[in-house]
Amino acid sequence: MSKPEHELDGEEVIPHARGLTAGQRLRNYFLTGIVVSGPVVITIYLSLWIINWVDGWIKPVIPSIYLPETYLPFAIPGFGILVLVFGLTILGFLTANLVGRTLLDFGETLLARMPVVRGLYRSTKQIFETVFSQSGTSFRTVGIVEYPSPGCWSIVFLSTPPSAEVSTGLPKGEDFISVFLPCAPNPTTGFFFYIPRNKVIEVPVSVDDAAKIVMSLGLLRPEEVDPRKAAILAAEKIRSAGPLPPLGR
Repeated sequence: MSKPEHELDGEEVIPHARGLTAGQRLRNYFLTGIVVSGPVVITIYLSLWIINWVDGWIKPVIPSIYLPETYLPFAIPGFGILVLVFGLTILGFLTANLVGRTLLDFGETLLARMPVVRGLYRSTKQIFETVFSQSGTSFRTVGIVEYPSPGCWSIVFLSTPPSAEVSTGLPKGEDFISVFLPCAPNPTTGFFFYIPRNKVIEVPVSVDDAAKIVMSLGLLRPEEVDPRKAAILAAEKIRSAGPLPPLGR
C-alpha cells in the first residue's frame, strides 16, 4: 500500500504541496535551506572567531620554535586553545600541592596590600569560586516566580541564601533565597533580589534550556525537535504568510 500524500518516511511534509507552482516550490526549498544551514554557519563562524581570538592572545607569548607553523607551511587553528588548557591544568596541579599553595598565598598577600586591587580581586575570586564550585547549587536550579504582577510568571535562576549581614534587614521568620531574573533576549542582564523560598516554584528545566527560552522569547522549547521537521514547519509558516511583496515597493 502506498503512503498517503501527507507522509514521507514517517514524517509530515508541507501541506498542500501539490497545489504549489514551481516558483513557490523553489522559494520553499530556498527558505528551508536557510533554516537548516543558518544555525550551522553561525555556530562555525562563532567557533572560528573564538579560536582565532584565543590564538591571537596566546601565540605571541610562545617562542616560535614551539609553534607548529614554524615547521609546517600552514597554521594550525586552535593551537592556542590547547596551550591555554594545558597551562591552566598545570597551574591547577601546582596549586594543589604545598609549594603551589605557598606561592598562591604569597601572591594574595601582595594583592591584599594594594588599596584598589584587593577589593576587585576578592570580589572576582569569590564569584569564580561560587560559580565553579563542584558542591554548590548556585544558578544550577531554575524556578518561576510571580513577577512583574500577580498572574504573570517569570523564569529565575536560584542562587544562594542571603548572608548573615543581609538577613538582619529581611523580615524575620521566613526562609529567603536569592534569585536572578534574566531579561529577554539578553539573559546576561536582569534583576537580582531576595524572595521567600515558598514563593519560588522550582521547575525541571536545565539552566541551558531556560536560557534558550529567554533568548528566543519563548519560541524554543526544552524538548528536542527533529531538525528536518522543524525546517519543514518553518518553511510552511513562511509560505502560509502569503506571497512575498515585489522588490521596490
